[in-house]
Amino acid sequence: MEAGPRDREPTAPGTPEAPPGLSPDGPEEETVTPEVEVELRPQRRMRIWQLAPIVALAAMGSLMFAFPLAFGTGDGGAVVAMLGLLISCCAAGWGMTAARRVGHTWPGLPSRSSGERPDWRVIALYVTVAAALVALAVWRVARLR
Repeated sequence: MEAGPRDREPTAPGTPEAPPGLSPDGPEEETVTPEVEVELRPQRRMRIWQLAPIVALAAMGSLMFAFPLAFGTGDGGAVVAMLGLLISCCAAGWGMTAARRVGHTWPGLPSRSSGERPDWRVIALYVTVAAALVALAVWRVARLR
């Protein structure tokens, strides 16, 4: 048993037809727009309260590292320069940790949730560049003495 009337009147040749996508019983299933999923959580990005201490420590550490190297200030210059290098490296580590928490990755490395393995050549390149920078910094500070 159907819910509507069985005998429909035929339409006359001069009467306007119903708009496309509509049947006498309502809209057709094909014209219904698909549902769109919207993420309700805000986009993850670094906030100013995360960046401010990292930038301040990096600036202070780089100035402590640069001034004794540039102006050669006495016996304490090497100690101050190494302390500045340590503070700069700590700020860089904190920055990388904060960036990783919001989803950023290093160029050439896969994202955290992708399940891919990182390429060993990219990791070797990063380790080589970091080791060369540390060696140059230590060599320059050792030359102060």
